[in-house]
Amino acid sequence: MWGCSRNTINSTEAVKEALVNVTRAINATLVDVMCHHFSPYGVTGIAILAESHISVHTWPEHEYAAVDIFICGNDINLQDAVFCITQAFNAKETSKLELKRGDLFRKSTAVNYIK
Repeated sequence: MWGCSRNTINSTEAVKEALVNVTRAINATLVDVMCHHFSPYGVTGIAILAESHISVHTWPEHEYAAVDIFICGNDINLQDAVFCITQAFNAKETSKLELKRGDLFRKSTAVNYIK
């Protein structure tokens, strides 16, 4: 996500709130949430979910945040998650890459990576 609010993505409280809110928005089960602030800036946060996890890594000096959403099962609406976190960080631009778990490691794909 690019063009994020520097103050928002440099705040452990704001990142934690975003993780909690996105978990609620997608009806996932929050187990725990942790955030760490780096000096002089940047935050890493993770929401541990019963369904897997959501992680956030921020670079406020670049107005950039990387978000990974790992979900087991098909009952979670990832579009809602992306919308919620985009709004929370006031991101002006986003890109999304969706991978189905296990697709990368299918035998035919794995052979191509080994070569």
